[in-house]
Amino acid sequence: MRKELPGGFELDDDVDRIDVAEVHRFLSTEAYWALDRSLEKQERLIRKAARIVGLYHGGCQIGFARVESDADIFAYLTDVYVLPEYRGRGLGAAIVRFSVEKGPFADLIWVLHTLDAQSFYEKCGFGTPSPRTMEWRKPG
Repeated sequence: MRKELPGGFELDDDVDRIDVAEVHRFLSTEAYWALDRSLEKQERLIRKAARIVGLYHGGCQIGFARVESDADIFAYLTDVYVLPEYRGRGLGAAIVRFSVEKGPFADLIWVLHTLDAQSFYEKCGFGTPSPRTMEWRKPG
């Protein structure tokens, strides 16, 4: 599924278009949640994902999002980014909305984790989880 955006930007969920090396470079060096993630792990995550969305401008990948899902009940949005020089144009919100609202998992329950972007995701329709939502992490 592809979507043209104003200004020559494009969203596309064709996994074959993803520049894995660029996604790895950004996430492993600039994204607090994936610092030092190996290229092998990044390749595996992309290959096994339920959906991948790339953001492109002039043929170059400038943004990314990954979706994990059981395809029946829930979907998890992760690894969302837009390169810093393209931020402030609504492109991050476009990636999120395209990932969540315009694909095979639009009717599912969506979740995500963020340390510092709560207000951004609230603008995209995410809210505080219900009282029944919990999280488990290995201690340490």
